[in-house]
Amino acid sequence: MPLAVLLRDIENRLRRAGIETPDHDARMLVSESLGIESSDIRMAEILNTTLAEAPHPGAHEETGLQRSSYLSILAERVSRRERREPLQHILGHTWFRYIDIQVGNGVFIPRPETETVVQAGIDFLRHSGVAAPKIVDLCAGSGAIGLSLCKEIPEAQVWAVEASPDAGIWTARNRDRLIAAGDISPTRYQILMADATDDATLHELDGSIDLVISNPPYIPETEVPEQPEVLNWDPAMALYGGSADGLRIPNAIIHRAVSLLRPGGALVMEHDISQGSPLREAAWKTGFAHAMTGNDLTGRPRYLLASV
Repeated sequence: MPLAVLLRDIENRLRRAGIETPDHDARMLVSESLGIESSDIRMAEILNTTLAEAPHPGAHEETGLQRSSYLSILAERVSRRERREPLQHILGHTWFRYIDIQVGNGVFIPRPETETVVQAGIDFLRHSGVAAPKIVDLCAGSGAIGLSLCKEIPEAQVWAVEASPDAGIWTARNRDRLIAAGDISPTRYQILMADATDDATLHELDGSIDLVISNPPYIPETEVPEQPEVLNWDPAMALYGGSADGLRIPNAIIHRAVSLLRPGGALVMEHDISQGSPLREAAWKTGFAHAMTGNDLTGRPRYLLASV
């Protein structure tokens, strides 16, 4: 069977299952299960070859798996995706900005819109001229935000705060992988298992932090997600903002951030597209001098940027 036919069959199966991006998901499943390079150009070169003719580099070659085993792996993964298990869980990882993040049960899967939040934090630090910034990542989850900042700003010192023991396992795992790869220094990224909204959390750093950044739980409790990948797999603790409007936890993050920040420091916090105005008001009432709402790449109001 030509690989193009196999890929088309998987796309059709995923489309019938209600997957929103069947072409992308099918390509990723084929690429990673069969060990084929996933770039469009390289994939295009081999789509008209048969499975027997296709190259199988990487981990599969090292473990000596036979080609029939590749197909078994692929078939099992496609079935899992048809049942609406997240693609990132099936593959075990996802790309976030410039780092490869491992994800699985117990941790929120980082989304592309959060990359905009990270960029807003980087832009603020650059405009402020801070060469070796002190950063606190509240509600760290997989570690995607803080680890990205640690990698992209070589002199940054990052403290990551996470309350969930299950999520904390992934935070540490991703930190350790980046340290092993030489992407970050072991001394520049520290994990604290604690409540990000507690005034006692990192109390010793109060008044000294250049940037607080956060993707807290913020979904209104009245708005239960419809997507099975979110509803059945993302931890509720990472989704819901603790009140009907979803603002209880984001408001508590604002309260904690204003104490952590030095004069001139800033909070960048992701939020629901409906929460821009109330969170700006909350920031001003809490003691921030300036507050604005930033948009994601689709033009939707996505994050609060507030400075002391």
